[in-house]
Parts: sequence; C-alpha cells; structure tokens
Amino acid sequence: MTTYVGVIDIGKTNAKCAIVDMDRLEEVAVLTTPNRVLDGAPYRHFDIEGIWAFLTSAIAKLNVEYRLSALSITTHGACAALVAEDGALALPVLDYESDAPDRFAADYDAARPDFAASYSPRLPGGLNLGAQLYYQAQAFPKAFAKTKWILTYPQYWAWRLTDVAASELTSIGCHTDLWDFGANDFSALVKDNGWTAQFPPIRKASDVLGPVRENLIGALGLDAGIPVYCGIHDSNASLVPHILGREGSFSVVSTGTWVISCTPNGALKGLDPERDSLANIDAFGRPVPSARFMGGREFSSLITQKNPSADSASMARVLDEAIMLLPSVQQGSGPFPNRKARWSQPADSLPQAELYCTVSFYLAMMSSVALSMTGGCDDIVVEGPFASNLPYCRMLASATGRPVIGTKAATGTSIGAALLTRIEQPLETIEGASQRHLPEPGMALYAKRWLEAA
Repeated sequence: MTTYVGVIDIGKTNAKCAIVDMDRLEEVAVLTTPNRVLDGAPYRHFDIEGIWAFLTSAIAKLNVEYRLSALSITTHGACAALVAEDGALALPVLDYESDAPDRFAADYDAARPDFAASYSPRLPGGLNLGAQLYYQAQAFPKAFAKTKWILTYPQYWAWRLTDVAASELTSIGCHTDLWDFGANDFSALVKDNGWTAQFPPIRKASDVLGPVRENLIGALGLDAGIPVYCGIHDSNASLVPHILGREGSFSVVSTGTWVISCTPNGALKGLDPERDSLANIDAFGRPVPSARFMGGREFSSLITQKNPSADSASMARVLDEAIMLLPSVQQGSGPFPNRKARWSQPADSLPQAELYCTVSFYLAMMSSVALSMTGGCDDIVVEGPFASNLPYCRMLASATGRPVIGTKAATGTSIGAALLTRIEQPLETIEGASQRHLPEPGMALYAKRWLEAA
C-alpha cells in the first residue's frame, strides 16, 4: 500500500498543503492559498487564523483521496509565535519584512551577540528573529510578559495540531541571533533578556511530537493516532534529501533568484558577515555554513534571449580572449557587495552565444567564491536552473577543482519535510537525470585570471 505524508509548507508568498507519495518521493497533490499579511495594529503581521482555516480545510479535502499516515511541517524562517498561557497569541505574529523592529535598532545592535558566536549577520527589519523579539519585548512589555512559549514557526503549527510545545534548531539557528554555535546553547541575547524559560524543550526536527489532538481528528477526517512531526526550516528541508542520499562530504548550490551555496557540517571559519555568508543548522543539529548572491536575478537582467546556448567555438573564444564580467552586477549583497560590475570589453559587442558564456562564467566564479567561504572540499551538487547550464557547471568545476553534478532530481521543501518521517533510512539515490563535470586546465587558468582581476 502506498504511504502518503501530508506536508504543511508555509512560504512567504503562499501557504500550501502537499501530499507526498513516499514510494516515489513525489508531490502528487497540492492545495495553496496566498499568505496574507495584515497591515493593521500593532504592526504588519500574518493572518494566522486565515492560514489555520485553510490548513484544516486542505487536510480534510486531501485526506479523502489520500489516506494520510503522518503530518510534517516546513516554513520560512525569521518567524515566531508568542503563545500565552490560555493558548491565544500574546501578540500577533510579526511579518519579518516589517520595519517596526528598526525602532530599537541601536539598542538591539548593542544587545545582540557577536558574529563569531551567532554566525548571524545583521539583517534589516525583522530578518533577525532576535530583533523581532527584542522589539516586541520593548514596545509591548505587558503583552510580552504574558508569553508562556516562544514558538518558532514550524513548531507553532505543530503545537496547534498536537498541544505539544517544542523548540527546534533549524529554525532557532537560521540568522536569528538566538543560538551560540560554539557553546551549542542559547545565545547571550536570550539569556540576558530572560527569555530562556519561554523556549520549550529542544526537539529534533524528525521527532514525533504527538498524535493529532482528539478534538481535531473528526474535523480533519484523519485516522486516530496520526503522528505529527516537529518540523523544519524550509532551506534546511531542501537539504534533507541530499544528506540522506549522499555519502561523505559535499556542497550544494541551489540556484534560483538567489544562488545559495552551502556545505553541510562544513567549517565555519571562512564565513564573513560583510560578504553575505552565515551559518544554519541542519536536521541532524550540525552547522551548515552558507553563502549567497542574487545570481538568478543577475542572469535574467543580462540574458534576455529565450533558451540561450553556447557552442564550443563561442566558449573557446571567451576563454582564449579572457572575455570577463567582473563583480558585482547586483550590488549590496553577495561576496563582493561594494564592487561595481566591469566588462573586459563592451557587452553589446558580444554575439549572444559569447555573452551567454561570459555571464555563465561570471556566475560560476561568484559561486566558487561563495563556496570557498563554506569550507567544502568534495562533490558540488548544483540544483535548479543552472544545473543544465553547461558553461556554468564546467567553469564551476574548474574554478573549484572539484567535481560538479548538475542534477534534476526532485528535492524541494515538501520532499525534505516528508523525509523527516523516515530520517533513519538512507536513500538509494537522488541523482535523477544528472551530468557530472570535472575540472579542465584551460578553464582553471581563466578562473585564476578572473580572481586576480576581481
């Protein structure tokens, strides 16, 4: 009999309920709704009851066709619910794009831990969860004092389903200022502000918190005893299939609007808060050094041709003549945030194929610099649109001196969250349709020259 896991997957733009077929590791059904933000008092906040109404309806509808064996949860980061003794919210759940926390920015900057402890760069608005909590405690002291539990977002929804409160490290350790990586404990910010007791016991993302509470079973149409898993931060959910499906050390480059490079259990010493790098924590509680830049946005701003490609002659000319784009196209982020992009020759003089090669080489070099900060040394897995970009993958392999695997395997947040239900079982493979690229001496010379010029 096929096993189906229901996954609550709340992104910043949309909330969805997905059904994952655990035999094929595929999403077979999904219902979505916009994740509404309310602009009323006391600050921009999420429509929590609207999301809850959607989730309960979606689970009930999907369970009719797919008898669920378990529920798992994944959500965006930088979000927490303050739950009072009576189970109500002590304050609305703040939208991390709100600028309200900036009211106390100077005081918060003095209170937050050093990067060497938290590996959290200072981010604007509420992107540091610690800044949200600090703002709420300072601006609304009476309401904040009513808080029994500070629940990170996946664990809030798990609590709504089970009445079991838990903390979990993938959400506590994602640029929050709340976790001290060296001490493996809550940070000085948490302790100095007296918040420690408001965080419930730490559980693993893959722990079963309990069954769905009895007064929900009927409304959802679920079988009694359906387990609810603790849940996981979305970026870390995407890593779970790779961690379970690969042996040894590796790095992952996830490509989209943001190109995010990470090395599970990598060294943290290369991270630099001024170069868009930070540390997360994976589903097994291990550090994940990460670095990013807006590679997808850069690509789409420079390459307007549909289905671009490059032949070997175009690639050879770009290499032979050292035609280069140097950082940084998108300023203010990435490993070269203060550099202005420079072309070795005018971009409008290049044929489309050579422009495509040059831009792809630039993106590969930016990725290689990001990877160098994350401490990786073995295979690099590229997923997303750049996995099929041949100049990108070949240059990335040559610049790093490491094999690059461009994969179209199904991973994603819902699959990763569903795999929490069988975290002890290694996957046979997640390669899917993939291509392996090895370093090439001619490209390595180009990479050396690019780094010298950058």
